[in-house]
Amino acid sequence: MFDIFNKKKSNVVLIYNKIVSFSRNKFFYHEARLNDTFQTRVFLIFFHLSFLLIKIKENGDRYKKDSQKIFDYTFKSIDINMRELGHGDVTVNKNMKELIKVFYNILLLSETYMQINSKKRKAFIEKYFVTNGNLSNENINHLLDYFNNYASFCFELTINSVLKGEINFKYKGIE
Repeated sequence: MFDIFNKKKSNVVLIYNKIVSFSRNKFFYHEARLNDTFQTRVFLIFFHLSFLLIKIKENGDRYKKDSQKIFDYTFKSIDINMRELGHGDVTVNKNMKELIKVFYNILLLSETYMQINSKKRKAFIEKYFVTNGNLSNENINHLLDYFNNYASFCFELTINSVLKGEINFKYKGIE
C-alpha cells in the first residue's frame, strides 16, 4: 500500500526523473533542432535509459531486478502520459507494443555504440531523429557529440551511483 516509501522505488523514480529531465533539455530543441514532439521525447528517454541499463547489466545478474524496475516504471509512465493526452485503450496498447520494439532496437544498438564507427553512430541517430530531412548535418553532429559524451559518461559511472540516481551529466553549452 505504501510502496512509494520503499527506498528502491524512490530511487527508480529518481532515475526516471533524471532521464526525463535529460530528454527535456533545451539543447535538443534549440541547438540540435529536434522537433519537440511526444515521440521525440520518448526516443530521447529511450536513448538515455539504454546506456544506463547497459551499465547496470555490465555489473551482473544480481542487478536484474533493479533494471527491470526501472524499465517497468519507465513504460508505465509513458503509458500514463499517453492516456493523459487522451489516447484510448486500443491506441495506447498498440502504441506501447510499437514503442517496446523501438526501445529494444535502441537498446541493442546501444550495446555496441562505443565499438561502432562514427558513420554507423550517425545512421543510428538519424534513424530515430531525422524525419523528412528536418535536421542538417550540423544538427546531427551535435546529437552525435552529445550521445558520444553521454555514453562515455554512463560507462564510467559506478553501479552504486546509477542505482542511487546520482546521474549528474552535464553537456557543454547546457545549463
